[in-house]
Amino acid sequence: MLLSPFFLLAQNQEEEKKITLTPLVHFRTFWMSTTYPSEFKDDYSLGASLSLGAKVAYRSHWSLESSYRAFADIWSSQIWEASPITGRRNRYEIGLFDLQNPGDRVFGSFEKLNLRYKNKQWNVAVGRMDINTPWVNPQDGRLSPTLMEGVSISYKPNNKWTFSGWYIDRLRVRGTSQWANPGESVGIFPVARDPNGMPSQYFGNTTSKRITIVQLTRMLPKGKIEISQTQAHNISSTFWTEWIHRWKEERTEESWFSGIQIGYQSGMGEGGNADPNFQFKDPKDKNWLLSTRIGFETKRWQSHLNFTKTGGKGRWLNPREWGKDPWFTFIPRERNEGYENFESLVLYLEYIFPKSNLTIYTHAGINWLPDINDAAANKYAFPSYRQINLGLKLKPNRWEKLDFHLLVMNKEAINAPQLTPAQQYNKVGMIHINGILNWKLN
Repeated sequence: MLLSPFFLLAQNQEEEKKITLTPLVHFRTFWMSTTYPSEFKDDYSLGASLSLGAKVAYRSHWSLESSYRAFADIWSSQIWEASPITGRRNRYEIGLFDLQNPGDRVFGSFEKLNLRYKNKQWNVAVGRMDINTPWVNPQDGRLSPTLMEGVSISYKPNNKWTFSGWYIDRLRVRGTSQWANPGESVGIFPVARDPNGMPSQYFGNTTSKRITIVQLTRMLPKGKIEISQTQAHNISSTFWTEWIHRWKEERTEESWFSGIQIGYQSGMGEGGNADPNFQFKDPKDKNWLLSTRIGFETKRWQSHLNFTKTGGKGRWLNPREWGKDPWFTFIPRERNEGYENFESLVLYLEYIFPKSNLTIYTHAGINWLPDINDAAANKYAFPSYRQINLGLKLKPNRWEKLDFHLLVMNKEAINAPQLTPAQQYNKVGMIHINGILNWKLN
């Protein structure tokens, strides 16, 4: 009995020195197809990716993570060929593969390589890792997410406050295999037109060395508030705040909730380039955004109505390579950045089947955009449109590591005059289908 404390101490010391190895496996297959009721070129593609890696944990706070992902185009239409009518390639299926090396059917990319220290208060990581902030996020709509290289720091002094920061030196944008600094990544996706109506020329001409993000999160008795500042060096500065409020302190079988988002964006430095012909964003731009939400939920149902309005001078811009729009009215498979002003109204409904891990949902939205002929206010020459998404998510009880997601989307122009083929193709008048299967080990 007298020796027992010494045995316990020795045991604890051995546990502290213990090294554990955890394999990391992620298999993902993605079916995507886009069809038009007219003479436009239809496309389809079946792609797959396999990420293999490992996580080595040392003692109780340190870990080293590394992974490599291989991609394959299993079966596709001629997705890299331009539409004969418009002379443009599709903007959906090609994003499953390497946009910087068109036509590669098999390729690979080193993904994660990071060293992390984590305890009850601190979470610090250096290297290549996941990133999920309002304006830089994984945008999980392809065979692999967007990743960052740099430093991530989070400090949580108690259960109410969290202080976070990110320094991003390079990105591995979804739909690519190469790592690039922020400026080099801008323009990998279609660049559309400049404020004068000419083809934009910022791809390959944008200088931005880093992205820095600071974020403060405060948990409230009935919700939370989050404030962040995102600075894209030499491009823009974006302030963002979001407040979610639940109308009952404790979650019950039925509850109401609401939310408000406020954003302000201004140009910064040279807007990417001192020559206005090569700028991504006008340094003189000043834009604001307001987004609201009201919702009701039960154990099986969730529903919310969302409204967003933007305004100000110049276009609200965030590189599409860096993530999806964070406002409440965002609907998968379309974004509304690139406009001087717009209004959006979106209804979301979701139903969870008990004991089956099956969820069905729908988005229904109307988006009022600036005049399609006003290049300064409407970057992508996109007509006002309505969008309907129907989705299904399934996580089988028998196979915990497996999940399936089916999404069917339709977009149609509203209140639009006769549209040219270029104003329709890749934009409206389509049925778009995604079928995604994931299998994850740790």
